Amino acid sequence: MIPAGEGTRVRPPQPSAWNIANALTVLRIALVPVFGWLLLQHGGHSTSDRLLAAGVFVIATATDRVDGDIARAKGLVTDFGTVSDPIADKALMGMALIGLSIIDLLPWWVTVVVVVREVGVTALRFVVIRHGLMPASRGGKLKTALQAVAILLYVLPLSGAWHTIAAVVMAAAVVVTLATGADYVLRAHTLRRTSPRAQAKRARRAAATEVEATEVEATQAAAMATAAEAAVTEAAARHTAGPEV
Repeated sequence: MIPAGEGTRVRPPQPSAWNIANALTVLRIALVPVFGWLLLQHGGHSTSDRLLAAGVFVIATATDRVDGDIARAKGLVTDFGTVSDPIADKALMGMALIGLSIIDLLPWWVTVVVVVREVGVTALRFVVIRHGLMPASRGGKLKTALQAVAILLYVLPLSGAWHTIAAVVMAAAVVVTLATGADYVLRAHTLRRTSPRAQAKRARRAAATEVEATEVEATQAAAMATAAEAAVTEAAARHTAGPEV
C-alpha cells in the first residue's frame, strides 16, 4: 500500500462501470438515432411514425430518471456514468430540437439558442472538472422537464389548441434554459475560485512569494552588510595611513 502524503486525497474504489445504471445510459444514447429516424420519416407527416417517435422519446427520457436513481440508491456512481449521462441527455434533446426544426415544427432560432446553451454548459463542466463536479441544480432539472414536455407535445401529431400549449411550454423552457445557463457560468467561476485545488494553488503562490520576499530581504541585508564592511575597512585604512604630508 502506498501511504498518502499530507494533502493527498485517496479516492475510494469505484464500482464497475458494467452496471445497470450505465447500461440504461448507453440504451438512451442508442435510442437517439432511432428516435431521429422515426421523427424524420416522410418529412414528419406520418402519424404512425410520429407516434412511434414519441414512444421512443418517452422511453429514452424515462431512462434518464431511472439510471440516476439506481446509481445513487445502489452506490453505482462511476466516472463513466457521470460523464456519459449528460452527454446522452444533450444528444437526445439536441436530436429532438434539430429534427423538429427540420420538419418545420419549431423555429430554428429556438433550436440554436437551446443547443448552444447545452453544448456550452457541457463544455464548461469539462473545463472545471479539475476543480470539482457541478451537479444539476433545481433550475436545471426544471429546464429539462420543461424541454421534455414541450418536445413531446411537438412530436405528437396534435392539432388545435395543443400547438399553442406546446409553444407556451417551449417558451418557458427557453427562458429557464437561458437563466440556468447564466447560473452555471457563475457557479463555474465560483468553483474555480473556491475549490480545494484553487485554494492549494493560491497557497503555493503565497508561499513562493513569501520565499522570494525573504530572499530579496536577505540579499538587501547582505548588500548593506557588505557596504558597511567596506566603509569600515576604508575608514581603517585611512586611519592607518595617517595625515598626508
